[in-house]
Amino acid sequence: MLDDIASLRGAILAAIAAAADADALEAARIRYLSRSGELPVLLEKMSAVPKEQRPAIGKAANEAKQAVAAAFDARKAELTAAGETEDFDPTLPGRYDPPGSLHPVLQVRDRAIEIFRRLGFALADGPDIENEVFNFDALNTLADHPARNEQDTFYLDEEGLEPSPGLDGKTGGGRRLLRTQTSTVQIRAMLAGQPPLRIIAPGRCYRRDEIDATHGASFFQMEGLVVGENVTLADLKGTLEYFFRELLGSDLKFRFRPHFFPFTEPSFEVDCAREGSTVKGREWLEICGCGMVDPEVFRHVGYDSEKYTGYAFGFGLERIAIMRHGVPDLRLFSENDVRFLRQFSTRLDA
Repeated sequence: MLDDIASLRGAILAAIAAAADADALEAARIRYLSRSGELPVLLEKMSAVPKEQRPAIGKAANEAKQAVAAAFDARKAELTAAGETEDFDPTLPGRYDPPGSLHPVLQVRDRAIEIFRRLGFALADGPDIENEVFNFDALNTLADHPARNEQDTFYLDEEGLEPSPGLDGKTGGGRRLLRTQTSTVQIRAMLAGQPPLRIIAPGRCYRRDEIDATHGASFFQMEGLVVGENVTLADLKGTLEYFFRELLGSDLKFRFRPHFFPFTEPSFEVDCAREGSTVKGREWLEICGCGMVDPEVFRHVGYDSEKYTGYAFGFGLERIAIMRHGVPDLRLFSENDVRFLRQFSTRLDA
């Protein structure tokens, strides 16, 4: 039987080497290596071989199978490579893959970061998935506040998850949710260090807002926080007016309206307008909320509210992009129409 194995091994190797294409190679495989092929049929006869001869025959059989498998794979790779080479025509022109460009909202984000960095602000970041303590409690948002209602906030299924950590790093953070504001980053930054503090925190936020020309369920927001000694409302007003005029133009008009936010007192809404620009027929567009940090927020993070004061602000980047580019509806920024987005490309060949 040793002779039979050696003879068949040679025949298979010769057939594989002689295969001129993939079809011929497949025919050789079926004839010799398939379940009913000549090599498996021959090896089935080992059961009739005397026990003392089986080790030598088994060794020869294994060597034959390994050699045949290696030769088959090598020949298949050769034929594949040859076929690819034949199909390739080096004289054909290449396929042009145009370079991309930043989305107009991200262009506004980067420009805003550049301006705030000139003012001494550092960049801070935090997770999109937060919990009730960081998103609400630490920001002085009471349990009966409408924003905590499931009709306004995207809560996550807690089944199978470990309890979320609170302000002290231990359990007690409450339910997890998609953050409704990047103010959560302000809390994390204050927990991480002592004043003076001057940060901005850009990122995505998620709310169950009714989608219209100036609202979306998912949007980019940029929050800012300054904490130190003798920080005043005049500092806040001067910072925002300088920033928005640098970003949107020196002709910008401002209107500060008293408002209410749980985490600032006093609080204001900032409206902007520019000559000849309207959104849904309105001259003034609300673009920023701001105020002096409530002492209760300082208490949550362990700051001395008798020694330190601070201000905070936040605005949606899509709304800034609306004013920057004169776009009437922020939904256009998320519809992924390349014809629309190409207008704001920073590439020269757009």
